[in-house]
Amino acid sequence: MDFASQSANRQRVLIIGAGAAGMSCAATLAEHPNKFDVTIMERASAPGGVATSLSLDRHLYGADWMNNGVQGGPSLFRHTFKYLRDYGFEPKEMKLQFSFGKGKEDFWTNVFPTALVEKHADEIRRFGRALDIIGKGGITLWILPVKLFLGFFRFSKEFRYKMVIPLASIVLGTGNQTEDVPCGLLQQLFYDPGMKVWDYDPVSFVPNLPSMFTFPNMRLFYRDWAIGLCSKGITIRLNTEVIKIIRRDRDGIAVETTRVNGDAQSDSLGRGHSNVTEGFDKLVLCIPGDGASLLLGKLATWKEKFVLGGIKMFNRLTITHSDSAYIRELYETRFQEELCAKPRTKEQEDQIAFAKGAAGEQPGFRPMYYTRAYPEKKNKMEPGFDCSNFQYQFQPDIKSGQAALPFDHHVFQSHFLDDKLKHLWAANKIDESTIIERKWWHQLSHRWQHYVRVAPAIRFINGNKNTYFAGSWTFLDIHELACISGIAAAYRLGAEYENFDDLAAANFAKYLKNAHGIKFGV
Repeated sequence: MDFASQSANRQRVLIIGAGAAGMSCAATLAEHPNKFDVTIMERASAPGGVATSLSLDRHLYGADWMNNGVQGGPSLFRHTFKYLRDYGFEPKEMKLQFSFGKGKEDFWTNVFPTALVEKHADEIRRFGRALDIIGKGGITLWILPVKLFLGFFRFSKEFRYKMVIPLASIVLGTGNQTEDVPCGLLQQLFYDPGMKVWDYDPVSFVPNLPSMFTFPNMRLFYRDWAIGLCSKGITIRLNTEVIKIIRRDRDGIAVETTRVNGDAQSDSLGRGHSNVTEGFDKLVLCIPGDGASLLLGKLATWKEKFVLGGIKMFNRLTITHSDSAYIRELYETRFQEELCAKPRTKEQEDQIAFAKGAAGEQPGFRPMYYTRAYPEKKNKMEPGFDCSNFQYQFQPDIKSGQAALPFDHHVFQSHFLDDKLKHLWAANKIDESTIIERKWWHQLSHRWQHYVRVAPAIRFINGNKNTYFAGSWTFLDIHELACISGIAAAYRLGAEYENFDDLAAANFAKYLKNAHGIKFGV
């Protein structure tokens, strides 16, 4: 279906893509109905981009839905939270728990003390000092790949592969590219006020039970967001693909569009539908960078070819399932005395008591994120999520005496990163009868080259030939960054930024300067 609105004689803006970037751009422009006539075109049958939701059997899994693709974020997701709350949706706080590795020699967690953390106590302290040096070292040190950073400061391979890489992979979402990620991103994870997820802990490496916010039903949120935008005059055309950009010049934009089946593969797009040529004044590309490059085709300028040509993507497979035996075999899923180090402080004694399940608490050690290294390749890993432990709709009401869902009824996600590593995958070991969904994702590689060639040069192509670029690929592949990028594109078009929060405004200003080369408010 399409969400439609009446058009008027205003600046005609075409936004391609109804994910976080496209919707945020449209929402910002919608505050100026006399200035902009906005159309969003999206090839899928629903808005939201990668932020999708799955339907579940409540009797089997304790909830009738789960989020897929975008599940939550830290408190710095201020723009994301604002949009959610604007439509009556509220993110809910959870206490984050990790389970990294399998067996006493390889396992560590942020829930209770472990032998591995004790073993690397000195390296954990040195790691903090090394990050401090990176923060003061300028761009030359900032872009240093993590693998060179860890080698330069002489960290052991065990500390690298069992502790640093798994943690960075999960929190930054960089997967098997983590070794090639700039160490500056790692430094910002702990120290940058606008990016840090939590404070660096010189004793435990990661704080005990830091806060994270789990999102409401994203499918319903994006549906309501789309309806709300249309009530403000925005036109949203789903199942519509821009298959060709015909013209981009001072006089405006001309594109060729077609109606498609949103679930169809690319080789069948447009069959049975006639193509239409449509004109606009401005174009905002809110699609992955490699897709933008393909769409621009021969009309791309040399600058656009250089910047967009530096983007590297990879394909990964996510299997959503309830195979608890598979998860138990690969990860540490429950508290065991043998996994626990001897407590040295009252705080550690309390942590162990919580992990065992203190009175009045839901049984404490309930990991949400897992990782394991492949035995054949220690620097590559398979992350797993226990969605039933993380997403709020699965949580029992402890105060009313409701029991936690049995582990055999939990919903998990196993992530198989980079299809070039298929020979390492264990996907075929998951019981077919437990599989809820298989889904392929096309994901950005956060390699250091991206921050040398792409991220700093986007400012030189934004605004040229009436064309703007937005999306999380412009810096870091997270939902909040996508929102900020869409708002920034709208700001460049002449919309005003709503200053509702100091941290949100500061992050917006940083992005605007980097991606558009202008200062906020000037």
